[in-house]
Amino acid sequence: MHIVRNYPDGIFAWVDLTTPDIDKAKAFYSGLLGWELEDRPTDGGPPYTMAFIEGHTVAGMGPMMPDMVAQGHHAYWNSYLKFDDVDAAVANVTSAGGSVMMPPMDVMKEGRMAIVKDPEGAIFGLWQPGNHKGAELVNALNCLIWNELQARDTDAARAFYRSAFGWTDAVDDSGYITFYQDGRMHAGGMAIDPSWGEVPSNWSIYFMVEDVHAMAKRVAELGGRVINGPFPTGSMGEAVVVADPSGAVFTLMKFNGPVDPPPGA
Repeated sequence: MHIVRNYPDGIFAWVDLTTPDIDKAKAFYSGLLGWELEDRPTDGGPPYTMAFIEGHTVAGMGPMMPDMVAQGHHAYWNSYLKFDDVDAAVANVTSAGGSVMMPPMDVMKEGRMAIVKDPEGAIFGLWQPGNHKGAELVNALNCLIWNELQARDTDAARAFYRSAFGWTDAVDDSGYITFYQDGRMHAGGMAIDPSWGEVPSNWSIYFMVEDVHAMAKRVAELGGRVINGPFPTGSMGEAVVVADPSGAVFTLMKFNGPVDPPPGA
């Protein structure tokens, strides 16, 4: 087990769920991934729920704003890049052609955050650690294993992330993109297939599991649904794309071989 103490800048360090039904989400994810959940107080708002495995933080979740619920928004996962200076990172986003959805704000003593959008419309967060450093456990069973950009224009997206964060990338024969930060592979990317329908550009998340077939059945038993799969992922393993009971989409993946330790471990 690799425990992450600190993350380098420009690396995905945290994911959290925004949902219209927090109680339903708690039951689903604890039942599916075995997460232990603990509500944490916030400044004047509803509690923020932290998820743990063996006492180590793995993800978070919180209730959706009432106006978004009234508009019928489904639940969604958000991914956060770590930076020591969120304000400077936001400036880099805008100078590279991105936009700011929520300007930098302090989150009590836990850290400082912003929500931004790349030119293709993919939304993601920026996190400046305070007391909360990010996920302490990743690249392990029932934990975050991968962040993947799904974009309409992958060339434009690659140019943005190179300019904003200094990422480098490589594209294989199938068109799949691997993003690197300081020489370390840390995220992926792919073009949205027309057969997917009106899927917007997004950052999707993958959780590592032992058996995608068993987990696909468990998703359905817990009130979620299978969107695609299970299907093979070349020589790497198998995956299944699913949605939780409130519509948040994510991928479960089994790997055939060992997984690299997380950055900062």
